[in-house]
Amino acid sequence: MQQNLLDLGLSKRKATLGAEYVEKNLASADEFTRPFQEAMTAWCWGFGWGDEAIDPKTRSLMNLAMIGALGKMHEWETHCRGAINNGVSKDEIRAAIHVVGIYCGVPQALECFRVARKVLEERNLL
Repeated sequence: MQQNLLDLGLSKRKATLGAEYVEKNLASADEFTRPFQEAMTAWCWGFGWGDEAIDPKTRSLMNLAMIGALGKMHEWETHCRGAINNGVSKDEIRAAIHVVGIYCGVPQALECFRVARKVLEERNLL
């Protein structure tokens, strides 16, 4: 079962974050970090994202809200790119940031806007 979740997780992770990003991330793992990378890929991406009850676009919006709420901006940037890959529009990203601002405060929303601008400009969406 673990190998099935790892395989499914790799597929889901690459579909959202891009194969190049995932392969580079996994290639940089060493004996210290590889067990975590494999477990996270199987659990988060295989078990979590592999559940078809919620479509990838909705999951991406959920991730933007939750990761933004936690203030983990490096991960938020990664998932902002993934959200765009999953069909999330600029307006939907803005709406997710509004939710972060309402429930987590204006300073956190401003951080999300700063990072979103960077990502949207990279993608020529601004």
